[in-house]
Amino acid sequence: MSTYTDEIRKRRTFAIISHPDAGKTTLTEKLLLYGGAINLAGSVKGKRTARHAVSDWMEIEKQRGISVTSSVLQFKYNGYCINILDTPGHEDFSEDTYRTLMAADSAVMVIDGSKGVEKQTIKLFKVCVMRNIPIITFINKMDRDAKNPFDLLEDIENVLGINTYPVNWPIGSGKEFKGVFDRNTEKILAFTANNGQREVEKQEYSLDDPALDEVLGQYLKADFMDEIELLDGAGDEFDLDAVRQGRLTPVFFGSALTNFGVEPFLEQFLQLTTSPLARETVSEEVDPMSEDFSAFVFKIQANMNKAHRDRVAFMRICSGKFEKNMEVFHVQGNKKMRLSQPQQIMAQEREIVDEAYAGDIIGVFDPGIFSIGDTICSPRHKVQFKGIPTFAPEHFARVRQKDTMKRKQFIKGTNQIAQEGAIQIFQELDAGMEEVIVGVVGVLQFDVLKYRLENEYNVDIIMENLPYEYIRWIVNEGLDPKTLDLASDTKRIQDLKGNHLLLFTSYWSIDWALDHNKGLELREFGTN
Repeated sequence: MSTYTDEIRKRRTFAIISHPDAGKTTLTEKLLLYGGAINLAGSVKGKRTARHAVSDWMEIEKQRGISVTSSVLQFKYNGYCINILDTPGHEDFSEDTYRTLMAADSAVMVIDGSKGVEKQTIKLFKVCVMRNIPIITFINKMDRDAKNPFDLLEDIENVLGINTYPVNWPIGSGKEFKGVFDRNTEKILAFTANNGQREVEKQEYSLDDPALDEVLGQYLKADFMDEIELLDGAGDEFDLDAVRQGRLTPVFFGSALTNFGVEPFLEQFLQLTTSPLARETVSEEVDPMSEDFSAFVFKIQANMNKAHRDRVAFMRICSGKFEKNMEVFHVQGNKKMRLSQPQQIMAQEREIVDEAYAGDIIGVFDPGIFSIGDTICSPRHKVQFKGIPTFAPEHFARVRQKDTMKRKQFIKGTNQIAQEGAIQIFQELDAGMEEVIVGVVGVLQFDVLKYRLENEYNVDIIMENLPYEYIRWIVNEGLDPKTLDLASDTKRIQDLKGNHLLLFTSYWSIDWALDHNKGLELREFGTN
């Protein structure tokens, strides 16, 4: 086997998704510990201390103790090369999260053991289902009082509509949490909390070990034995094909904060998931093992390094091998080019890369030529990946700069942040850029916009919330929106590409527009 295909087979690229505060960033940190990428995990709760989680790099994230943008982290473990896409966990997350899932081959779903499936998890889960990507579940915080594990499994099955298979089983929770039972090896792993160090004190016991009575206690042992019997009799059978098709989720129990069950989870995760998957283009499917290089842009981030005022385009490599200074073809720009300053990113830390393979994520310097969804490929074998969906914003505001002398900075700032995909920008018909209508998926993005315009572009803004909740793209080509018969609470707007759209305050207004304009076609999503 060539080293080239061997390198691709070693790759695992996954996203971590969860509801806010379920412990996703903490789990990410612990995975990095095992990979030797960091020496001491930084808790996101450490707002009053100097240490912050490695994956939370933006100043607003450190202040609030939440993840606002998606981070990309790479580390090596047991011969594998692992790319983690850490998505925002805040309930007011943005489209950035959706798009990051488009670059992943599988997802880890983190669930709080005391709360079960929460609202944000459902939204993200639906995106995974849409792409049929495998989902591995980590039920976290078992060192705190948690729901009954059978209830947690039932919650996942009923709310998310996916079958579950517990790979391990918790013994107690909270102060009574004694560890986990590995169903494959039939061994009990008893853990001791160790405050974030890499090495974990681990004791293994077989089910017939006489020491178990002392380790677990008589009552806990009896309950545990009953649960295992019930699980073996009534649970789903394990089916690896169903896992890889996104129909069955393997479930692990543990505690990221105290390292209970994190390393066994990582080891088995690597066995359950596959190397990079094939990707659909407009006309064919691209095999990751193909020698022809191809990649697509799924994220653009400006001003990652304030000192350099730079802008980085993140690319998911879909096939072949990337080499520094190689010539590539930018499909949307219809030109050959060399990718400038190719880097792999550990949050704010960067490292120039000489080579990268299918499954890897690289960041390249973007002078303003890339957009989300763009395809980069080998000049000798041109392909074009399907566009990434633009999700419909749910909140809208009219935004203008306070100081009219700063119009240039205002336009540059709003345009760059829109190109990153954190916000969408619209204009009223025949209006200039002195004020824009901003649409976001989560209202936190308004705060991020205000913060970034002030701190990165030195522009103060006035923001006025608008009552609209629904947006629709007009499908009919050449239709003048001014000729439409619309309800008085409907607004005609256009996006930066000149596409016409309508803003509505209610479903009633949408129905009115369709009823009073025969042949009018509206669509809920745009594409990049």
